Amino acid sequence: MRRLRGVVRLPGALKVSRASSSVVFLTPLRRHGDLALLLLRLLVGAFLVWGVSDNIADAGHMREFEQFLARFGFPVPAFSARLSVWAQAAVGIAFIFGLLTRWAGIVCIVNFVVAIVMVDIHGGIRTAFPSACLVAIGLYLATHGAGRFSVDRLLES
Repeated sequence: MRRLRGVVRLPGALKVSRASSSVVFLTPLRRHGDLALLLLRLLVGAFLVWGVSDNIADAGHMREFEQFLARFGFPVPAFSARLSVWAQAAVGIAFIFGLLTRWAGIVCIVNFVVAIVMVDIHGGIRTAFPSACLVAIGLYLATHGAGRFSVDRLLES
């Protein structure tokens, strides 16, 4: 896309004036990108922490998770269960605060790719979709960082 004297020129000879480009492309929304990123981090982080809180708080739930992993052939299910639960909790907390967000995104990717490959693949796309979304969110946060409203930003300054 090239700009020429107040006109945005798109492929195929379609022209959009600067005034209407903000309506067509919703460019004013860009200024709220950091708020949207904060909301994404808070929602996903809270969901991740909530999703493992029962395993952390109750040894019986952790044993059930170990048995679940054993059924799907995970090596050393007791260790794998704890690793997954604590990784997910740490990632969730990191996302909420925007702390070491790029690293947390990478851990999120690894955790949920393993979930897809080892478990979700057996249930089809509907089963794998939530994990795939978490892989995509982890990828986004790993590549873009936490944004302006984060501990990362305070530490970078």
